[in-house]
Amino acid sequence: MLKYNLIVAVCEDFGIGFKGELPWQLKSELKYFSRTTKLIRNPAKRNAVIMGRKTFFGVPASKRPLAERLNIVLSTTLSAEDLPKDVLLCRSLDKAMQTLEAAEWRKTIENVWIVGGSRVYEEALASPRCHRLYLTKIQERFKCDTFFPNIPEDFCEIPIDDETPKGKQEENGIKYEYKILEKILK
Repeated sequence: MLKYNLIVAVCEDFGIGFKGELPWQLKSELKYFSRTTKLIRNPAKRNAVIMGRKTFFGVPASKRPLAERLNIVLSTTLSAEDLPKDVLLCRSLDKAMQTLEAAEWRKTIENVWIVGGSRVYEEALASPRCHRLYLTKIQERFKCDTFFPNIPEDFCEIPIDDETPKGKQEENGIKYEYKILEKILK
């Protein structure tokens, strides 16, 4: 069974978005997101990023699809013609994972990342396919209308890896810290 990781930045009340955009401007955090979701060990492969329709269209037009990754958009209302030709459309997270487990994709995809939004995160956290949650904790409150779901009790913080900056970070007067939580399988 193919597993995936989630990556998200949250403010103090676990807000993740406002009016379809990020409520904060943190270039270093965006670079971390990009670097982390692109990181591969096998140069013959690439990673996949799975997101909902609103998340995909919330990415600035000049930055979508997210470069160097297979972009998969989950939607029951879009058709393939609504998306760039190199973006995969799937009706559900399960269908996306089944597609990636097919032989032609299995050979080319190294890691799978869930990148939003709120409902996709909620479904992903509950799945046995979920391995880790890469969480940026922004130590400030922002006005948000979209929130990250409650983290289930079966997640435990683990030491951060070598690719993740350690300790408190600060940009534009905003403090934040990177955390990694792993789902404990029972």
